[in-house]
Amino acid sequence: MKKRSVFLSILLCLLFAASACGGREGPPPEEGGGRGSVALTVWGAAEDEELLNELFSSFQAQYAGEADIQITYQPQSESNCKDVLLGDLEKGADVFAFADDQVAALAAAGGLDPIEDAQAIQSANLSAAVEAASVGGSLYAYPLTADNGYFLYYNKAYFSEEDVQSLDRILEVAAGAGRQVAMDWTSAWYVYAFFGNTGLEVGLNEDGLTNYCTWNGVDGPIRGVDVAEAMLSIAASPAFASRTDTEFLAGVQNGSIIAGISGVWNAVAIQEAWGADAGAAKLPVYTCAGRQIQMASFSGCKLIGVNAYSQHPEWAARLAEWLTSESSQRLRFERRGQGPANINAANSPEVQASPAIAALLAQSEYSQLQRVGGKFWDPVTEFATSMAAGNPSGTSLQAQLDRLVESVTAR
Repeated sequence: MKKRSVFLSILLCLLFAASACGGREGPPPEEGGGRGSVALTVWGAAEDEELLNELFSSFQAQYAGEADIQITYQPQSESNCKDVLLGDLEKGADVFAFADDQVAALAAAGGLDPIEDAQAIQSANLSAAVEAASVGGSLYAYPLTADNGYFLYYNKAYFSEEDVQSLDRILEVAAGAGRQVAMDWTSAWYVYAFFGNTGLEVGLNEDGLTNYCTWNGVDGPIRGVDVAEAMLSIAASPAFASRTDTEFLAGVQNGSIIAGISGVWNAVAIQEAWGADAGAAKLPVYTCAGRQIQMASFSGCKLIGVNAYSQHPEWAARLAEWLTSESSQRLRFERRGQGPANINAANSPEVQASPAIAALLAQSEYSQLQRVGGKFWDPVTEFATSMAAGNPSGTSLQAQLDRLVESVTAR
């Protein structure tokens, strides 16, 4: 009997010790007890600030009973988020928005860890968006949009649906009206449109870092110089204007621009400016080497990442899930006109009825997932800027294309 009592006493002590030490330690309480304090920094596009602050407020309200959550928003371009983050991962944002072409580099550098509850995220989102957020079959980021591409916006008061099938005709109509057609030739992202369906190629090598490029090709039905000459011809039109995205929108709003190439992020603003005359279509054909070539486009997705060095990884993951949830993506479409990656949101009647989304889907047949290394951008911008200015240096087009390819493919 005594032995049994001693055994029970020891067992109770062991159970008490296990319950005291077992399980994961929760967040440290504030001084004086109460809820824990969580501070998160979020990077997002400047134009998303109002939307993000609304989502932050709803997130804080949802978890008000669990922690005092302070969220600091900092504007950061999605296109170069990787470079800024990798400059100092430990001081980088806990949660950040970025373009999908950066996911492999971020994962390789240790900036992103594989997502633990990947199956739920994968099943809720479009397969193309999941693929764009994955590396080697593992999900590393949360899909946010499936609309990172470009197409043609046009003012129906000036153009018919037939007019906008041809860039030559678009420029002709705009010139006759004393108005302009805009495209950003300072961005290599848009310049791909002229090379993508010509048989001239660019892409990422198997090392995941360097590029291959044949844009200076001299064989085949369309040579590199043919594309360059076509660009010079377009630039010579009095109706053509190389304008940044911001300048394009300003021209739409003041009436000087009646057509241009951009993406869904401008859909709401263009609708407000043109009203019932706001139109959208796939990119037109352009004249090159005596042929009509369908303009191509890069495509991709916007993603939300969680910094692997975050001091609050679980809360950062919760916030990333909140920002990319079905309801948040529906709100993003409503406020910003951006196409959801979430399956249910993407299939909603409102999204399906959007002219901008319809144009993006029509253009998707002629698009390629953006997969190029960092050395692609500057050389292409330098070349296209020269074309937009009418080749002021007089340097031979072949020599400029050779220099472009040498720089793009440099190791």
